[in-house]
Amino acid sequence: MVEKNAGEEVFSNGLHIDTRFAVSNHPRSYLAFPLNGTSGARAVRRSAPAGIVFHTTESLQIPFEARQNRALQRIGESLLEYVGHRCAYHYLIDRFGRVFRVVAEQDAANHAGYSVWADDHWRYLNLNESFLGVSFEARTEEGQSDARLSPAQVRSAAMLTELLRGRYRIPVTNCVTHLQVSVNPDNMCVGYHTDWASGFPFEKVGLPDNYSLALPSVVTFGFVCDPAVREAAGPRLLRAIELAEAAFQQRAAAAGMRLPEYRRAAQREYRTLLAYVKRAQHETRDASDGDSGQ
Repeated sequence: MVEKNAGEEVFSNGLHIDTRFAVSNHPRSYLAFPLNGTSGARAVRRSAPAGIVFHTTESLQIPFEARQNRALQRIGESLLEYVGHRCAYHYLIDRFGRVFRVVAEQDAANHAGYSVWADDHWRYLNLNESFLGVSFEARTEEGQSDARLSPAQVRSAAMLTELLRGRYRIPVTNCVTHLQVSVNPDNMCVGYHTDWASGFPFEKVGLPDNYSLALPSVVTFGFVCDPAVREAAGPRLLRAIELAEAAFQQRAAAAGMRLPEYRRAAQREYRTLLAYVKRAQHETRDASDGDSGQ
């Protein structure tokens, strides 16, 4: 950090963060599950962010033209008020490339809902607590191949990602899009939310093409991908889905189990771990309310 005042933080990589609209939420606390564990017994409680989920706001988009500047600013301010009231993200990057802190980094934000991710060692469920949420003032369209962001948004995202990864030692494989992590426990399908189904500029923000990563929800817990998600996904993510499905089939064969039987067992494990997560979140909220006298 180079400079900090009542409304802004400035960093040596050129990043400026507007802090005037920042809000607080409950403190971050979550369970990380060993990658090869079979229950929640070996879970580790943590408070430092493990990754970043990139979102789009799916909000109103008007032409990005100089004659629209006042309207663009007015829409952006309304959006900030909306997402702040709902503690929706940790950061918002508007169409001018300005970076706004929404929820304090040490707090959870309501950005990922039911979600799953895994790295080389740990599995994470319901990433509101474990991952930072960074959203772009943008919309995702089915199968889009380009990012549809302003150059300023891309530059700001690169600087913000660099800052957050350095601050929390976040591995590159834990920087992913909302569709990659989003799941629906009711029908055990991936992609309940489809923002950044394709088109996220991983390389331009200093990351490898993480669309190529097999979805952990499929590989580890036997989630499936319905036709609607396949239609929304671009070719890079479709290949990752196919890779995940092939890996799940290989796991079933290695376990000597028929695929439907193995899928039922994997999905049972997900529901077991989800119950651990929900119970831990309730305990954390109750303790937080008690400390604050509520």
